[in-house]
Amino acid sequence: MSLGTSIEWTDATWNPCAAVARSALAAELLCRALAERFRGIPGHPFEQGFDIRLVPEKLAEPLKWKEPRMVFVNSMSDLFHHKVPDEYILQVVRVMLLARWHTFQILTKRADRMKRMLRGSLKFASGAKNIWWGVSVENKRDGVPRIAHLQSAPAAVRFLSIEPLLEDVGTLDLTGIAWVIVGGESGPHSRPLKAEWVRSIREQCEDSGIAFFFKQWGGTRKKIAGRILDGKTTASFQNAMNC
Repeated sequence: MSLGTSIEWTDATWNPCAAVARSALAAELLCRALAERFRGIPGHPFEQGFDIRLVPEKLAEPLKWKEPRMVFVNSMSDLFHHKVPDEYILQVVRVMLLARWHTFQILTKRADRMKRMLRGSLKFASGAKNIWWGVSVENKRDGVPRIAHLQSAPAAVRFLSIEPLLEDVGTLDLTGIAWVIVGGESGPHSRPLKAEWVRSIREQCEDSGIAFFFKQWGGTRKKIAGRILDGKTTASFQNAMNC
């Protein structure tokens, strides 16, 4: 588990899986390049480069951390990648239920698999309020359809990570969504984020009473670009916390 994470919307990261590809975006390409530098170095976290790797020795970490935290699960990977076995996913989720004093945030691009498991073998965890289930929504073609999969999955708390936002995604069906994160792409060759895209999503969240969190403008120098939108920082969790 990593404390003091630089991710603005969480307190810590927990990686029982490592280096599972999310998408061919600029941020991942940078992570992949960095990981491959350490391939073959015994004992290094990226000894196997950016290949999928289960890390069972990390499964019990949240149980040892006694102070309540918001915990992002698999910050550089995807729990529902097809190479992660069902039984291993069940083990990860069982730890979350045991460590009920933490709030766990699960984010996936494999929304269909997550939906199937929440309807089936993971149904025992679908009502847990300390587990937030989310999908990535980067564009209309690939991202927006994931929302429907999430909405049709039984879950106490659902959220969207609309990051990196690569285009105007239009009017969204936000039924059953408790929290929305929006942010721009960062790193080399990152594509620009337009303010009107962000405002549109913010207004939709406000109209629906959904917590809205603006993470960053992104770019090659994301710290300088910051996260101020229309003169203020918007970082709400409230609706999700009240579920």
